[in-house]
Amino acid sequence: MLIIRAIAESDIDGLLALAQLVGPGMTTLKPDRRALGARVEIACASFAEQIDPTERDYLFVMEDSERGAIVGACAVRAAVGLHEPFYNYRIGTLVHSSKELGVFSQLDTLYLSNDLTGSAELCSLFLHPDYRRGHHGKLLSRSRFLFIAQFPHLFPERLIAEMRGYQDEAGRSPFWDSLGQHFFRMDFSRADDLTSLGKKSFIAELMPRHPLYVAYLTGAAQEVIGQVHRDTAPAQRLLEQEGMHFEGYVDIFDAGPTLQARVSELRALRESELAIVDDARAAAQSEDLWMVARLGLPDFRVIATTAHPNRGRIELPPQERDLLHCRRGDPVRAMQLVPRRPQYGPR
Repeated sequence: MLIIRAIAESDIDGLLALAQLVGPGMTTLKPDRRALGARVEIACASFAEQIDPTERDYLFVMEDSERGAIVGACAVRAAVGLHEPFYNYRIGTLVHSSKELGVFSQLDTLYLSNDLTGSAELCSLFLHPDYRRGHHGKLLSRSRFLFIAQFPHLFPERLIAEMRGYQDEAGRSPFWDSLGQHFFRMDFSRADDLTSLGKKSFIAELMPRHPLYVAYLTGAAQEVIGQVHRDTAPAQRLLEQEGMHFEGYVDIFDAGPTLQARVSELRALRESELAIVDDARAAAQSEDLWMVARLGLPDFRVIATTAHPNRGRIELPPQERDLLHCRRGDPVRAMQLVPRRPQYGPR
C-alpha cells in the first residue's frame, strides 16, 4: 500500500535513488547527495517547527509500505524570493500607434519580474515510472493540498507552481536557444545544472532587464511560451482541478507557465472535512477513493482509501489506521481524490 508522509533523515538514500531518475528541467530535485542532504535537514526542521515559518520547506515522500521503498516525492515551500530574487517573465503588451500614418500595432512583450516574491510554492513533484498508473500520481500531487488545508496559517495567501517548460526529444529548450544562450554561451542543460546549485538569481541578473519583444524570438521559441513539457501536462491538469490557473507568468529559462491560486480558494479548503476515526464496517466503503490525512505536523501522513466520512466519522480498517499512525477516536482530514466537479478555473 502507498502512503505519503513527511520525509525523515533516513530517507536520503531512497530520495537520491529517485532523483537519479529525474531528467533535466526540475531544478529542485537534482541527484546531488550533498544538496539533497541539506534539503532533507531543512525539511525535518520544518516539520519539527524548529525554524521560522517563512524558511520552511515541507518535503514529502511516497513510500511503498510493502517494499519499504521511496517511489515518489513532492514538496511545498513556505515562501520564495525572501533571500535572493525570484524571477519570472510577465507576459505583457505594448502598443505602438501613429494617427498620422494610420498605424496601430499591438505587440506581446516579456517583462523581467519579481511579482511573485513571498508566495508559497508547490515543487519537486516526481513519481517513479513504475508507479505511473491508476491514481498514484493524483494521490501524490493532491496530498499537498490536504496539508495546506490543515495548516493554512503556515502559508501566505498566494500559492504558485512553476511548470516544467517545453523541451524537444533531445532535451533542448527552443526558448533558451533563442534567448538565454546568447547571454551565457551555454546549453540549456548546463544552465539547468547551475540553477539547481542556487545560481538562478545570478543568471537572471545577466538577462536583459528591459522589455523583450516576443516577435524578435524565433518562431519555435514563440510557440512554446507558456507550454509545458510533455511529461508535465498531467501535473498541470491536476493543479488546475485544484483551483490553480495561469496568469501570464513564465519561467525565464524555458518559458514554462507558472500557475497560481489564492489559498483560501483551493478545493481542499472548500471540500475537505474533519472526521473521527472509527472501527471499520462493510457499510463504510465508497465507490470513490478518498484521501485521508493524519493531522499532526511532525508526522503528517496521507493514504487513499474507499472509506469515506459519514456524519463526522470515518471507518478505517486496522491496516489503514496503522499506516496513518492513528487510533480509534483520532481526528483526520478527508477529501475525495477526484474532484466532484470536472475542474475549477479563475472566476
